[in-house]
Amino acid sequence: MSGPAIAPRPGEPRHWWENRAFAAALILLSVVPLLYPDIPPLVDLFGHMGRYRVQLDLATSEALQRYYDFQWAAIGNLGVDLLIVPLAPLVGLEMAVKLVVLAIPPLTVAGFLLVAREVHHRLPPTALFALPFVYSHPFLYGFVNFSLSMALAFMAFGLWLRLARLDRLRLRAILFVPISVILFFAHTFGWGTLGLLCFSAEAVRQHDRGAGWIRSGLNAALHASVMALPLAIMLAWRSETPGGMTHGWFDWELKLDWIQQSLRDRWRPFDLASLALALGLILFAFVNRRLTFSRNLAFSGLVLLAAFLCIPWTVFGSAFADTRLAPFVIAVGLLAIRFRDEMPLGMARTLAIAGLAFYAVRLAGTTASLAIASNHQARLLEAVEQIPVGARTVTLVGQACKRRWQMPRDTHIGSMVIVRRHGFANDQWVLEGTNMLTLRFPEAGRLSADPSQLVWPKSCSSDLRWSVDDAIGVATSGPFDYLWLIDVPPFDERLLAGAEPVWRSERSTLYRLAAG
Repeated sequence: MSGPAIAPRPGEPRHWWENRAFAAALILLSVVPLLYPDIPPLVDLFGHMGRYRVQLDLATSEALQRYYDFQWAAIGNLGVDLLIVPLAPLVGLEMAVKLVVLAIPPLTVAGFLLVAREVHHRLPPTALFALPFVYSHPFLYGFVNFSLSMALAFMAFGLWLRLARLDRLRLRAILFVPISVILFFAHTFGWGTLGLLCFSAEAVRQHDRGAGWIRSGLNAALHASVMALPLAIMLAWRSETPGGMTHGWFDWELKLDWIQQSLRDRWRPFDLASLALALGLILFAFVNRRLTFSRNLAFSGLVLLAAFLCIPWTVFGSAFADTRLAPFVIAVGLLAIRFRDEMPLGMARTLAIAGLAFYAVRLAGTTASLAIASNHQARLLEAVEQIPVGARTVTLVGQACKRRWQMPRDTHIGSMVIVRRHGFANDQWVLEGTNMLTLRFPEAGRLSADPSQLVWPKSCSSDLRWSVDDAIGVATSGPFDYLWLIDVPPFDERLLAGAEPVWRSERSTLYRLAAG
């Protein structure tokens, strides 16, 4: 690893990949995959939209009041929930969601580029290889509050680095008190990640100024302590959360799997080849004499890696906790790469062209994947128009015994019954201390909340996975009006005796139940 970066000499010409216009183009290009879909086909997003509808319309909707309650609370998971409040009355809920989600990739790209620019004093061509990680597994899974907070965290980290370079430490200390609070309320992960990034960068800066590593660490902790105010909020929030909701520690096989899934989308060979290319570049930088790593970002990457290894799979009932950091560990590693001495122009151009091509190909693949998913879901959502306002609807979505690589994008589409029909859906998250929605329909029983919508073939069902036959049996004997089956495995048709099919499409059928 090299020492501090050497700034370009005054008057030295900028190469095309270092120009601001090029950076602006990279930022704008990141929105392309999300332009076509009316609703971004992100796995969990439909479930979140159901909650947004409740928070917006509960006071005026008698139908929603029969099934749900909603109470605002000061929790570290409010990013998109808060932005929807002013936007939805202006453009409608679905367009408001699209606009907010549309803003996340360009903000993340801008954050990556800003950090690279501040650390290296110029934009190294290798930074382009980090940009595809904007459309990583966590974003495509629909962790929108988390993704928004991480975008803001990298923007804020770039500001932290810039103010340190300008020796504006007092201003930095003042600004990062409110910044830390904003990030915490967007999502706790963004605030925690920003704290780790800022601490590690400040420790390296202190060491470069002549302090020993122990003293540097203490000084860095003192500087980063300006972001500690949300700790008090978090302690008050989590003190009311029941225990036993954190588990899955140090499962190394699973963590390796999360790294492999960093770019998971639809086509396994394409996604794994892309990941191999990114990791290969990091390895190449280790062995190539012309390349090295910024100590600043390399240390930040190691700190994030340590956090990824230590965080369990589920934290306070929120699953995929460690998964979310894996793509950002790799992205920071890529952003850390730079040339050791003078930049060899031929090699730099080759890397810039290759990085731009990598970004373009991944964007093209993501655009095609999201368009396919959007078209499929548009056909599925025709079923919602057949459901009366306020109907009690159970959605069952088939799962394979072995995990499919393709994202399970339909697992929360049932919540569109809440969004468009103010009805009941059985796929909401009802977890104390995790979100603000509660259930007022105890009659739903086993079909009250996520993951009751997921069903498996009888051959692989278990205590944690219930079979499609069992789920249909409970649904048809319960107080429900409609049953929506989506890509379910074969089941005993006699279980649907008395149910009337009212809509069919491909592997999806909507039934009116006798209770309705």
